[in-house]
This record gives sequence, C-alpha cells and structure tokens, in this order.
Amino acid sequence: MKVTELGLCGLKLIQPTVFAAGRGFFLETYNEPRYRAAGISEHFQQDNHSRSPKGSLRGLHYQSAPGQAKLVRVAIGRIWDVAVDIRPKSSTFGRWQAVELDDQERQQLFVPLGFAHGFCVLSEFADVHYKVSAPYDAATECGISYADPDLNISWPVASPLLSARDRQAESFASYRARARS
Repeated sequence: MKVTELGLCGLKLIQPTVFAAGRGFFLETYNEPRYRAAGISEHFQQDNHSRSPKGSLRGLHYQSAPGQAKLVRVAIGRIWDVAVDIRPKSSTFGRWQAVELDDQERQQLFVPLGFAHGFCVLSEFADVHYKVSAPYDAATECGISYADPDLNISWPVASPLLSARDRQAESFASYRARARS
C-alpha cells in the first residue's frame, strides 16, 4: 500500500494494493500491522456502513470525548470527503482538506483524532464504510455547520440533502470560542 501525508498533520490518503484479474479484484481494506507500520496506530473498535443518495451531505461530525479517529473508504459510488482540523493547539486549526474517494481508485482517508469529518455523495448513491477508534456515543456527538463562512468549504453540491442534526450544527466561531476557553 502507498500512504500519502496530506496537508493537515496526521491526515493520510491510503492507496491499497489491488490484485485484479479477469474474475474481479482483491484488496485488504485493513491490516493492523501494515497500518501501524504506516503510522496509523489507532485501535479501531467499531465498523460503520452508510448508504446515501446523490446530493446527500453528512457532516461535519465529531465526537467530543474521547473523540474518534476514522478510516474511510467507499465500497460503491463516489464521494467528496472533507476533514477539518479542530485541534485548538494545532498549527492547522480551522483548515480543511478534501479528497474524492470512489470505488474505482479504492483509496482510503485516515482522519485522526481532533478532526471534524463530512462528505457529500457525487454518484447516484454511495456506500461508505468506515472504522472508528471509539464506539459511537449519542451523548458526545457534535457537529459544525457544513456551510460555515469561517471555514468556507467549497462543497460540490448546491442544495444538499441534510439531516435535521446537520441543519442545526453549531458555527465554527462558537466551537472555537468553546475550545479555546
């Protein structure tokens, strides 16, 4: 596998080795010793799978404590995946990075602790699989507005399909004030 360090500290794009033949393909979607050797030492505790139609936008989500690192991949379809550094002491605090993930390139995005994460669906629908380093806890689920003007994320969808939770997410300014106090 090939691991590329992205512009935000700890954010990594992973290109797994794909073995293709006339009858299909095979790849390892996770191998703990190999990922550990690539600098991903999180112990993943839960696997999640979502299916969303074109134009859906999920995010920007994070768990307040203990937080969740994520390893994201697309099994079917294509998404525009965004990670926002929300670590107040980070030199890249408040910056975001986006990558396109799909079922053709089969890349994965490693999102470390201290990031908000979201994606929008570019294909007719997308099945997204992701590992997380801590179990989901409704009491610690949080969100930052996908349309926050301070973040100025260039989402490739004009009128996204949103959950009620995502429509009511807090502003980055509100998060910043709380996180730095």
